[in-house]
Amino acid sequence: MATRLEWLVRDETLVLPAPAPASGLSSADFTAVAQQLAHRDFSFTQIFKVDRWLQALRLQGRAPEHMRPLRIAVLGSATLDHLVPALRVVGLRHGFNIDIQVGDYGQYLADVMDRNSPLHAFAPDVVVLALDAAHLVGETVQPDGGRVLDETFARLRALWCVLVGELGAQVIQQAALPRMPALLGNNEHRLGGSPAALVQTFNARLRNEADAAGVDVLAIDTQVMRDGLSAWHDPVLWLKARQEVSPAAAQHYAELTCRLVSARRGRSAKCLVLDLDNTLWGGVIGDDGLDGIAIGQGSPEGEAFLGFQRYVLSLMERGVILAICSKNDAANARAAFERHPDMLLRSDHITAFLANWDDKPTNLRRIADQIGIGLDALVFVDDNPFERELVRQTLPMVRVPEMPEDAALFADRLASAGYFEAVALTSEDAARTQLYAANAARARLRDEATDLAGYLASLDMVLEWQRVDRSGLARATQLANKTNQFNLTTRRYSEAEMAALIVDPAACVLQFRLRDRYGDNGVIALIVAMPAQTPATLEIQAWLMSCRVLGRDVERACLAVLVDQAAAAGVTELQGVFRPTARNDMVRDHYARLGFTAVYEGGDEMRWRLSTATPVASPGAVRVVPQAAAGV
Repeated sequence: MATRLEWLVRDETLVLPAPAPASGLSSADFTAVAQQLAHRDFSFTQIFKVDRWLQALRLQGRAPEHMRPLRIAVLGSATLDHLVPALRVVGLRHGFNIDIQVGDYGQYLADVMDRNSPLHAFAPDVVVLALDAAHLVGETVQPDGGRVLDETFARLRALWCVLVGELGAQVIQQAALPRMPALLGNNEHRLGGSPAALVQTFNARLRNEADAAGVDVLAIDTQVMRDGLSAWHDPVLWLKARQEVSPAAAQHYAELTCRLVSARRGRSAKCLVLDLDNTLWGGVIGDDGLDGIAIGQGSPEGEAFLGFQRYVLSLMERGVILAICSKNDAANARAAFERHPDMLLRSDHITAFLANWDDKPTNLRRIADQIGIGLDALVFVDDNPFERELVRQTLPMVRVPEMPEDAALFADRLASAGYFEAVALTSEDAARTQLYAANAARARLRDEATDLAGYLASLDMVLEWQRVDRSGLARATQLANKTNQFNLTTRRYSEAEMAALIVDPAACVLQFRLRDRYGDNGVIALIVAMPAQTPATLEIQAWLMSCRVLGRDVERACLAVLVDQAAAAGVTELQGVFRPTARNDMVRDHYARLGFTAVYEGGDEMRWRLSTATPVASPGAVRVVPQAAAGV
């Protein structure tokens, strides 16, 4: 089974533009496709499909505009050709247009030492030395294991000297694959000459030797500890084809290699941009309040978010810039950083802090401008799949990991993605946060429009509505009493009051569920309306909605349903009420945006009206259906 790159999107479908000249695929088109492919976890067969497409375009002289040409030589003692397609394809993910030369089987020593060899003529930018474990330490017990390793490292140092000193290449030395069977078991180290023990000793010594020589280590031994040996090595393929690294692990191998290449060229990410609610803490601070969010000791959920914050803080301390990008009230968002006793992250750790109701791509542009870095230097972490996919499609150069549902896994997922790969740590790295904080203080904020329409249309959003019944009573009551931000009146209802409303023939109590191609968002909105002065006038006493679906034109779709239901009941006018609170300022202009006319504004409320004969603007990408017609 192929190893999963779980921080990337797995999609079994793969449609590529035709590479034929008649297709009209331009270099810019190539760039756009390449950027979208960068977010995908490829299956074994997809690797070859993308590589064929890539090679066909290169034969036509087309290259992505954003890609840097790179020559990589792969040398080793075993079969390595099966790694080539993955290296070229994964190069797309890291912004490289890779040309690869593979040395002849087992001829790596001659390739390096013969100055007239094809390797020297190729003049590689990067050389990957992939020597199999048996070649490095042997396959039998060595009475003098120390001497064997001394000879091995003497040979490696000679190779490194030529590759670094004469060719000027970045050398990536693969660690020995820990595939040798143990002879003693838990205390294998007591038989120091066993192949398994020698592999462990080789890998430990390799780190020091490589550091001294300016060589980078491809730590597949560490990765095998995480994934299991069977994910990386197939004994049958080793015997049949001398493939030590299994083809199923080729993409992961290429990913680890390209991270080292990117890090050496300063192309690793620089800034971690974080959502807040259910990303840095559990719950929604605007609804749950400062004391209601889950963070800190005493509960598994709170400790999970605390652990993630601890990892984020450690990234900052080694030089990663931190930023906040949240759909939230700014004062509420900042309160957690300034006043919550269990928060590890504080305001002075954050270089750019944007909490507002604008879409995430717009705010990410602002963050990049404010800090003074490119969008391709950003990593965006958000628990919401809608927001993640919106950023991927609108700003494909931003790195956006898929996040697990459980916060206990957040730190591991972000670490596995390797966005902040580094080959060394300097004092300048540690001071980077302060440097960019100073730059951000000087920068002017600039708004830029984003193309939301195309993305929203691609979501296949379906808004299912129904009048609330007994089965929806508990959720409706919960929504009415928990939602504080998108809540026009913040009127609360007990379950008994809600039960009375849903059986009142004069009341209109509607609930809305949103589904899209990424899943079910659940019940996301509730409207409660009652007759006002006359049966022909319906007053909206409560309109509340989950903040997770803001920015999708769902509000207009809900209004269309309400207008239809009201008109069918003989209502000629809707009246809307807004009562401001400390938390609901985001919906102050809600009725104005939907086409209502203001009729009254006092100290504690604003009133609006809308004729049910007034056509409601189309909700665009949202398809509205009664829940019974949704087929679920």
